[in-house]
Amino acid sequence: MEMMDTLLLSRIQFAANISFHILFPTITIALGWFLLFFKLRFQWTGDLKWMEAYRFWVKVFALSFAMGVVSGITMSFQFGTNWPGFMEKVGNIAGPLLAYEVMTAFFLEAVFIGIMLFGFSRVPNWLHTTATFLVAFGTTMSTFWIIVLNSWMHTPQGFEMIDGVAYATDWWAIIFNPSMPYRLAHMLLASGLTVAFLIAGLSAFRYILGDRKETVRSQIRVGLTFAALLIPVQIFMGDLHGLNTKEYQPAKVAAMEGNWSDTDGNTPLILFALPDDEARENRMEVGIPGMASLILGHSFDAPIPALDEFVAEDGTVLHPPVDKVFWSFRVMVGTGFAMLLLSWGSLAFLWRRAEDGRRFAIRRLPKPLLYGLVPMALSGWVATLAGWYTTEIGRQPWLVQGVMSTAEAVADVPAPMVLSTLLGYLAIYAALMFAYIGVILYLATKAAHGEELTELTPSSGGAVVDAITREDRGVVPAE
Repeated sequence: MEMMDTLLLSRIQFAANISFHILFPTITIALGWFLLFFKLRFQWTGDLKWMEAYRFWVKVFALSFAMGVVSGITMSFQFGTNWPGFMEKVGNIAGPLLAYEVMTAFFLEAVFIGIMLFGFSRVPNWLHTTATFLVAFGTTMSTFWIIVLNSWMHTPQGFEMIDGVAYATDWWAIIFNPSMPYRLAHMLLASGLTVAFLIAGLSAFRYILGDRKETVRSQIRVGLTFAALLIPVQIFMGDLHGLNTKEYQPAKVAAMEGNWSDTDGNTPLILFALPDDEARENRMEVGIPGMASLILGHSFDAPIPALDEFVAEDGTVLHPPVDKVFWSFRVMVGTGFAMLLLSWGSLAFLWRRAEDGRRFAIRRLPKPLLYGLVPMALSGWVATLAGWYTTEIGRQPWLVQGVMSTAEAVADVPAPMVLSTLLGYLAIYAALMFAYIGVILYLATKAAHGEELTELTPSSGGAVVDAITREDRGVVPAE
């Protein structure tokens, strides 16, 4: 019983750590490329609004990067404290992949982030731009190696077991395992959407506070445009990822769809239900006939994996907890469609109301849409966490699919010890999250209220090119 308590608490603790940690890489992965976009736009046009956008968002990047590093280090310790069996059994594969992430990505970010943050007036323009590119590239490479390891745990290939220990036989197969391309694309697009809505939402917040200068309107346009472009691509990639999951992890798909026993095709797409794991049925089910078969099999007659297929003869359940996977998947999809409607609806409205038929007239964006963008600033976090829970809970009871169960990896430590550290983590993370959001709102409020700023453009001399005052920046009282 104590081991079961330790297992549950260890899972909750790792979930809390990774839930907190993943929020910040989700921002820095794409924000680095947005910063490069702002920088190149400034170089091509000479318009200071792009440099002002760079200077504002590089602060958000630095804060997010620091939070990601700190929480990532804490999370890595748990491989030894809470899950020693993981490295003992598959460390020959997991260890090198984590080392590659440090050598090819983290060191790259650590070396050049100082130039990106503080090199405006100290290095040539080309070097500062190069540093911005390398930091963005480093965050992407870091994502690549982490996704490689995570994907291998879902669809392991390229190894052999000798005396209960995994040994690599084909690193190419390990790195490019069957689910890696879909998972990587899905994560990169999720990061892009997270940042697009963060930029649009925080800029809308500044606009509501009275900051009507062109750089704010441009940032709303940039955020909405990228969001509108990325969300249909993400929906398409999500479909491909679902088909891949159906092939390699059918139990997860069965839980996502809440399909207990229907294997004859024409399976309904369940919009709402209360899955009951004990009764092995859905209560209050509302669905669209045949749509699950059409989406996952591209035919109304396509059979869909059923949960009853994953119960052993002795009654052992070999599929994940259905209610958690079922609802986390719907939160992710629902948030995605909210992103689609808001981004496309906003751009359609702006395009129609543009004065010259070509420019987006942000000043014409109605207040309901502006106020709708503000809470959507963190919608990417909601979708990312929901998708992560779907993926990771959906793998249970396996830690490495078909190779190692979660129970095999947990440390044999007293449950109260795990509980005490869990409570400590939760308290610290709550305080850090409160501080993080508070600092971002402070930066936005400070910029919106138009305190005098001095903008520097990166150049060989690092000359001051403009002192932007409240009046120069076009700040007017809120309507």
